[in-house]
Amino acid sequence: MQHILKAALAASALALSVGLAQAQDLAPLNSDSEPDRADWSELEAKFGAFPEPAAGTKVGGVSKTLTNEYWRSLGQGYETFGKAHGVTVVYQAAQSEGDQLGQLSIAENLISQGFDALLFSPQTDANLMPALESATDAGIPVVNVNDAVIPTVAHYVGNVQKENGVRVAQWFIENHPEGGKVAVVEGQAGVFAATQRTAGFTETIAANDKFQIVASVPADWSRELAFNAASTILQQHPDLIGFYANNDGMALGVVEAVKAADKAEQVAVFGTDGTSDAYNAVRDGDLTGTVDSFAVLTGEIAMEVGLRLAAGQDLPRVVATPQALITKDNVETYATTDMQELRKVLTSQ
Repeated sequence: MQHILKAALAASALALSVGLAQAQDLAPLNSDSEPDRADWSELEAKFGAFPEPAAGTKVGGVSKTLTNEYWRSLGQGYETFGKAHGVTVVYQAAQSEGDQLGQLSIAENLISQGFDALLFSPQTDANLMPALESATDAGIPVVNVNDAVIPTVAHYVGNVQKENGVRVAQWFIENHPEGGKVAVVEGQAGVFAATQRTAGFTETIAANDKFQIVASVPADWSRELAFNAASTILQQHPDLIGFYANNDGMALGVVEAVKAADKAEQVAVFGTDGTSDAYNAVRDGDLTGTVDSFAVLTGEIAMEVGLRLAAGQDLPRVVATPQALITKDNVETYATTDMQELRKVLTSQ
């Protein structure tokens, strides 16, 4: 029954994708390469001061899950920005990162509750397509916020996903000029962010003939599955020099596998997201690094974009948010929880 429901959802999403694209005359979105874009730091300069919302303004957020710190932090950014501007924020999420139908149900329920803008972080590129169509028909602006990308969405806020993998690959090239064997632990198959992060890493590494990618396997954002995958890869390639994981939860599972194999001195491990656990692991020397996409700040930026749209502003299709490669050399520079201070650090890069 579950596979039938999934097939039906995929078919429905495909049909809606075609119909909505025609209706809006929008090409399928690649948020990494979309030319109609602005950097997060340019919003005020290009579009003026933030328009203070009217009393009673409400914004709804739909996330992947609250079991992952990244998505809790994103919601924190929504709520902080909303509170600062007198906006009511309702933030809900699916029970797990694989609960596609549950997430769709949450999104559809929010649409009928009179929100002025909606912020969607879909499980996959397709599962919230029906909700997007309903919201569009109701005249509610929708912002797709990291990291799966609805192809026909009019507005997206998030970082350049491919750049995540590029930054890690460049670290290996700079720090291992002799080359070596590396492996990738991917996120959920078919999700834009996982595909792009992996592509950024593999394409950059492949351009250097001293490196060999010996494995690239999905672990569905699961720490346990990542541990199992990494353990197998280490058994098959005992001379491996490094892993790149598409998120921090999986990276920490890889760290456990590397420790169990007694190869912590040999194998570098990188993740993505910049969670507090990842920062602590970098400080402790267990995790070599993480690509921080600054979830709280991203939440604030997404709320600003949603409210600017609700005020009638004509914004670019993509607003790109910041990221940075965090290692033991710069971990304290980016560790601040003061968003004003972080904005200063990031704009000075």
